[in-house]
Amino acid sequence: MFNKNIKLIIAVGIIAFAVYQFTESYIGNGIALIFLALIFVFLYFKNEFILLAFLRLRKQDFPGAKKWLSKIKNPEAALVKKQQGYYNYLHGIMVSQDNMNEAEKYFKKAISLGLSMDHDLAMAKLNLAGIAFSKRRKQEAQKLLAEAQKLDKQGMLTDQIKMMKQNMKQAVGPNQHFGASGSIRSQKRRAR
Repeated sequence: MFNKNIKLIIAVGIIAFAVYQFTESYIGNGIALIFLALIFVFLYFKNEFILLAFLRLRKQDFPGAKKWLSKIKNPEAALVKKQQGYYNYLHGIMVSQDNMNEAEKYFKKAISLGLSMDHDLAMAKLNLAGIAFSKRRKQEAQKLLAEAQKLDKQGMLTDQIKMMKQNMKQAVGPNQHFGASGSIRSQKRRAR
């Protein structure tokens, strides 16, 4: 993997050589070199290892995705800010199976760095809502769930959001609420 700045230097060098090819009347070579330079510019904004990790995740291959992400040695230097967000987002997805505390850290960092697509941001907030609810932080979970629902404009997470809301209602129950201490108390007991 090339450093993000090296990718730009290579792209500029290829474009300079393409201009030289145009001046020498090798138009076909110049056009081909411009397309080659565009690949390096694309890879500046979309890291190749993150793309490969996403492909592995689509196939539910968590070890394969982890292998591709592990090839990024220094994410702060090698990735632009949005790519760092996706790097943390992917780590959060993979770690959420085993360690919720670490997954929460990765998802929060991904949200703070920014994600390009609203769907990915909604997914990160939905995962954070689930983690917050499992840690008995109901208000935070409801807030994150509402934010995820607003971000899910295409309705891709509708089923997951509905399921999360049902789980929250079942955990609290129709005649119960969280008291000041965070424990669940029955309204009947309070009436006595």
